[in-house]
Amino acid sequence: MYAILNHASLRLGLLAAAVASLIACSVEPTYERPEAPVSDSFKGVSAAGDWKTARPAEELPRGEWWKAFGDATLDRLEAEALAANQDLLAAAARVKEARGLNQVARGGLFPTLDAGVGATRQRVSEAAQREGSTAYQNTTVRAQVGFSYEVDLFGRVSASVHATEAELARSEALFQSVRLALQADVAQNYFVLRQLDAQAQVLADAVTLRQKALELMEARFDDSEVDDLDVSRARAELATARSEAMSVERRRATAEHSLAVLLGKAPSEFALPVEPLRPVALNIPAGLPSSLLERRPDVAAAERAMAAANARVGIAKAAFFPSLTLTGAGGFEGDSLGNLFNWSNGAFLLGPLAGTALNIPLFDGGRRSGNLASARAQYEEEVALYRQQVLVAFREVEDNLADLAVLRRQTGTQQEAVDASARAAELSRTRYLEGATDYLDVIDAERSLLQARRAAVELQGVQAIGTVNLIRALGGGWELSPRPLEGADLAVQP
Repeated sequence: MYAILNHASLRLGLLAAAVASLIACSVEPTYERPEAPVSDSFKGVSAAGDWKTARPAEELPRGEWWKAFGDATLDRLEAEALAANQDLLAAAARVKEARGLNQVARGGLFPTLDAGVGATRQRVSEAAQREGSTAYQNTTVRAQVGFSYEVDLFGRVSASVHATEAELARSEALFQSVRLALQADVAQNYFVLRQLDAQAQVLADAVTLRQKALELMEARFDDSEVDDLDVSRARAELATARSEAMSVERRRATAEHSLAVLLGKAPSEFALPVEPLRPVALNIPAGLPSSLLERRPDVAAAERAMAAANARVGIAKAAFFPSLTLTGAGGFEGDSLGNLFNWSNGAFLLGPLAGTALNIPLFDGGRRSGNLASARAQYEEEVALYRQQVLVAFREVEDNLADLAVLRRQTGTQQEAVDASARAAELSRTRYLEGATDYLDVIDAERSLLQARRAAVELQGVQAIGTVNLIRALGGGWELSPRPLEGADLAVQP
């Protein structure tokens, strides 16, 4: 008897060892991040003059990059957008969905257990019995626990888990990308509003100046010092300035409505007080090009998509190998509830009730080969998309570095144009009052001054927006990699 038990234990041990060796034999390809074209430095850093490649000062907030502008109104708007934007709410829901799918896949690593109680009532007719037997009825009551477990022989289950984990990481990276895009859009719309406020102030000054000029022309006309032509020209210049101010007012209303939608509000519920744009001159550290591979969420999302595609290749390859599913059930059977749980009424079933436990694929008309070829092609596609995304990231950084380098010089040159135009306008007015020139020279000089001042304000707005674009191209903030998402990050209020 001892020898029989010992022999049975030996067989069970050998079977367990064989199963364990098969479980360890995963056919999923080992994932390694493909190389991408990365340069040693950004070309635009040297072109930007005194731009630095070091990290910013430690007192600057990490992640909340907009606080570097030192604008309390912008800080408040960013907080409101992160709490109520509907696109961000949808992205948060997609992350939760991916977490649920990952949980489903991870459940495949464990057996499933279920329990139940039920009864059947059966009547067997005389035709179903032997000749001479009479029909009878019986009742069977069952209480049992069942289990099922797919042994991960060749890594199909683990590859499925790896694919969903990569998809979850991709969803989280895409959420970070949506959040960064929202933060940048809010800042850009805010600076557009402030730029329009500054233009409105310039035009308001021009309207005031031309109103005084018209009053002067009318007074001189009453004294017969000028004719009606100069009065009409002064009146036309005043009306033109007022019309341009109305155009800016219309554009501001549209920009304000766009900002309201980003904040998750109806345009009728949002109004931002007028405040002219203050010059923005931030030196944003570009860092090293290789840091973009970890910092930019869209690049991280593309890399995780590759990892998921690689895992799906393993799933397709595992379909060529046998699969083993262990099933069983155990419990009690009786003819009534009263004697159901008697020990003598115990019953069990090991193995499938129908079919087989070990399934070996033989022929499927090429379906598995087609699935494997498709999975490999999808991986190749994700590799190409990843490398392209890296190139796009580098191009966006270089574009914004070059833009801001030129804008800094252009802003100084434009200020020289404003100063010269103001001097020319002042001289032309003095010469006109002295009778040394006609009013057309005054009009031309004042038009040039107005155009120069508006161009200077516009450049300030473009510089502020360009700074936001550079921060966005760098991945937002100065963290080398985004921290893992927590529940509070996804708790966006509808």
